[in-house]
Amino acid sequence: MQIRDAVESDLPAILTIYNDAVLQTTAIWNDTPVDLDNRRAWLADRRRAGYPVLVATEGETVLGYASFGDWRAFDGYRHTVEHSVYVAAEGRGKGIGRALMQALIPRARALGKHTMVAGIEAGNTASIRLHETLGFRQVGLLPQVGCKFGQWLDLAFLQLTLDDRPAPYA
Repeated sequence: MQIRDAVESDLPAILTIYNDAVLQTTAIWNDTPVDLDNRRAWLADRRRAGYPVLVATEGETVLGYASFGDWRAFDGYRHTVEHSVYVAAEGRGKGIGRALMQALIPRARALGKHTMVAGIEAGNTASIRLHETLGFRQVGLLPQVGCKFGQWLDLAFLQLTLDDRPAPYA
């Protein structure tokens, strides 16, 4: 398996993984699949912001992807990012998500970010456990803030402090 920056030709596979998560899981709280133009715009937005989109590949096959972006759109949050990591259904539980996260976290550090946040559906114990083994700790739970598949969903927030600086840079 190789982890590398995503390129335009990876977008159809990223689209497939994303839409599978929309249609089959509570990992993404959207109900409607997106099209290739949506993923193309998303990739362009990440690149414009200077944020990575990584893919895990085996040969020509994209197994999963990960990225991060601004956590909130206010200046005071500029040192915090929220990430996402998604793995193709057939690859879940095989270490792909871990490998992507282990490549993504140093990229946030390299950009001078201080905190990485994960918002995870509270019933997704596999994702929560993965994050905890990578040093994230659960810092909050928002009950019934989302819904999908006819049920209320709780949102767990996990956080990883990326450095030990005592004060923020400008």
